[in-house]
Order: sequence, then C-alpha cells, then structure tokens
Amino acid sequence: MDRHIKNFINYLAVERGLAANTVTSYALDLKQFKNFCMQRQISDVESLDRVVIMNYILDLKKKGRSTATIARQMAALKVFSRYLVDEGWLETEPTENMESPGVKKKLPAVLDQEEVARLLEQPRVGNTPGLRDKAMFELMYATGMRVTELLSLDVNHVDCEHGYVRCMGKGSKERIVPVGTIATKYISEYLRRGRAKIKTSTGQKALFLNMRGKRLTRQGFWKILKKHARAAGINIEINPHTLRHSFATHLLENGADLRSVQEMLGHADISTTQIYTHLTDTRLRDEFKKYHPRA
Repeated sequence: MDRHIKNFINYLAVERGLAANTVTSYALDLKQFKNFCMQRQISDVESLDRVVIMNYILDLKKKGRSTATIARQMAALKVFSRYLVDEGWLETEPTENMESPGVKKKLPAVLDQEEVARLLEQPRVGNTPGLRDKAMFELMYATGMRVTELLSLDVNHVDCEHGYVRCMGKGSKERIVPVGTIATKYISEYLRRGRAKIKTSTGQKALFLNMRGKRLTRQGFWKILKKHARAAGINIEINPHTLRHSFATHLLENGADLRSVQEMLGHADISTTQIYTHLTDTRLRDEFKKYHPRA
C-alpha cells in the first residue's frame, strides 16, 4: 500500500499538476488511512473494499474528528480509489456512492470598503518596511491574489507601465490580472525607494522581501497584516486572505460580472466564486433591516 500511495502522490504532483499544499494534504490524509489499515493487518490495496472504508470513517467519528476533517478524508479516499481503478489495481471503487458528511460552508471574513481604506492607510510610506507593506496591500486588494501567489511574485512579474501582473495560481496555472493606478504607483515607489535599499543576495528575484533580503514568508505577511489591522481598529477576525475576499465582494457589490471575477480570482469552477454572491446578499439584507422603516 505504501508504494501505491507514493505513486499516487507523484501522479497528483506531476501528471495533474496540483499545488504543493494540496498534494501534501492528500499525503497526510492517506498516511493516516494507511496507519489504520496496518493496525488491522491490511497491507495490500487489493483488500480495500467498502467495509474497510466505512470502518475507517466510523473510527474517525469515535475519535471525535470534526465533520470537516472526515469530509476531507473521504475526498482523498475517493480520488485515491478512482486512481487505483484506473491503474487496474481495483475492479470497482469502494467509495462509489458513499456520501461525505455535510459541511456547512463558512462565509469568509470580509471588510467593508471603509475598513479597507483604513487598513490601506496604516503603513507609513516614509520608511522601507512601510512602503513595502503599502505596496503589498494595495496590490492584493487591486488583484484579489492569494497570499501564496502574492509572495511568489518576482520583480519581472509586474508590469507597472502597462498595469498588469503575471500570477501563478493553483496547479501552476498562469493568469494575467489587471492592476489599477494606485497599486502600480506604490509598487513603482517600493521598487525605487524601498526594495533597492534592502541588501539582497546576488540573483534574488523576489518582489517582496523581508528586511534580511529574503523572500517574505506567509507567516511574515500574516504578522504584518495583523499589526496594521489592529492599528486600523478593525475588530473582526481577519486572515491572510481577507483582502482577497474583500476584493471579490466589493467588485460584485458594484456590479461586476461573476465570470470576470472568477477569471481574476483564478477559480477553476464558478461555484467557488458564487460564495461571494451570498456575502453580497447577506449585506443587502442587513442594509434593508437597518434602514427600512418596516424591516
């Protein structure tokens, strides 16, 4: 079984081109399943059947695993079993017609436009860290990029003259996203007055750097965002993707086409983008209740 899992993980990374984080998640989930099987002397994939899968799910429930965790494990096992069938190791899929536990999709945290404005005003552009933070926040809100995409940018991925950025999304899919004048202004200033002052090693291509001249990490970005959010008096619980969610919601609130927002966000399926329509609907209901005399 260990060999089949390794081959499957390699298949996901090489042939399907899934993102590294997704591949790692599959590997961890299947490692837990393999350990469960080993404890029950199930060592070969030909022995995998519906009963084994159901017993594993029951075991997860007995251990108090969350609904979301069990649903994720089921998703991994479904993909793995389909792979085993395609490769000829199983005749039928043991997970066929097995339903995952329902997971209520949590709506992401979103800032209103006034809160975004306050956040974007916090970095002090008179010094290098502040200018970098300002450029990062403006670019993220202007494009809706994922944090990983933002921090993976190299200097040559941004064209300030023509106002666009080349972004590498999930599954190594590249997309071109337009960038507004305010964001390009601060990126240009950061390159000229900020990044140029940071001592870097030869050949460092990263656009956004820490003060040691290395590519800024996700953890570093998270600390920076929390610091400026506190200074802006933002009380909701935010996360590294809050500006991305706010970007999408504000576009839809102001009349943008859902397909266009999907393309800018890099969503493979429009159903993923549709969560933001729920956010705008919720906000409309809140406004109605707040201001209508008969609400």
